[in-house]
Amino acid sequence: MADGEMLCEAASKGDTAKLKTLVDSGADVSFFDGEGLTPLMHAARLGHADAVKVLLDAGAPWNALSPSNLSAGDFAMDSGHQEAFELLLNAGVQVIMKSLNRLDSSELIGTLCSVQWIQAELILGTIIRRKNKNGDSDEDYLGDRITFSEDKLVDSNCKAIMMAWEKPLMEAHAKAVCSGGGNILNIGFGMGLVDTAIQQYKPATHTIIEAHPEVYSRMLRTGWGEKDNVKIIFGRWQDVLPQLESYDGIFFDTYGEYYEDLREFHQHLPSLLKPGGIYSFFNGLCGGNAFFHVDCLGEEVWEGVKHKYWKLDTYYLPVCESLQDSE
Repeated sequence: MADGEMLCEAASKGDTAKLKTLVDSGADVSFFDGEGLTPLMHAARLGHADAVKVLLDAGAPWNALSPSNLSAGDFAMDSGHQEAFELLLNAGVQVIMKSLNRLDSSELIGTLCSVQWIQAELILGTIIRRKNKNGDSDEDYLGDRITFSEDKLVDSNCKAIMMAWEKPLMEAHAKAVCSGGGNILNIGFGMGLVDTAIQQYKPATHTIIEAHPEVYSRMLRTGWGEKDNVKIIFGRWQDVLPQLESYDGIFFDTYGEYYEDLREFHQHLPSLLKPGGIYSFFNGLCGGNAFFHVDCLGEEVWEGVKHKYWKLDTYYLPVCESLQDSE
């Protein structure tokens, strides 16, 4: 039996002593077996947290994908192995932190953000994918009744779509995507927080995509369709792509969609974002992660809301700049 296969067998059994011996002898921790699984995936799938730690410490690729497009984090999450999942989640978070610490605001991060950021999201996105399988789809949301109030927008189940506490975050996003002026695109109007902030920078054009009919109707009633520099496009962004042009700044924040939708949108960025343009998105894929036990917002903020969708004490605002065309 080859070393790689022995690694997979030891990982499946949770045999940490055997794993350490094989690692010390030079066995390849990135090995894929005949099923397309790595030793780390085997350990995660069966909940062997100690084996997961040994393999991560040895440099096992936590962001590798199986033929079914699943990471080790997916296997742990789907099987309900919390301790193994926490280890994998922390590995992803550490990569994000290292990437953020290395980046300078003047650096070109690349059209699709840094590679490591996207890779880390493969772990962070497992929670969202889990909800996608068992929860509502965007079609359900678009047909749902929603309720507006002064401080929140909620669906028929009292789940918050957007809340007023996000206003400072939306203002920061607007400042980023409007830093170069020009033509701005926002996907997802919601309460209009980011679009109100964008208007303060007086962009040449301001295109807004909104898919929910009630939100769209409210936009028209409140005068957004009468603003000289505003163009409203009603529909799902996936369906209105042919109507879009290229932009100097783009912001993405939809509701009722999932990690795969965000990644799909990223595939279109090279044709939508001008060279030197700025892209940002609401970085809330895991804001409600039960594994984070810090709630930075008081209980009164969530009064009348069924689901707390943010529990972290720090918000990392992504700012991605398109690479300039080489001459």
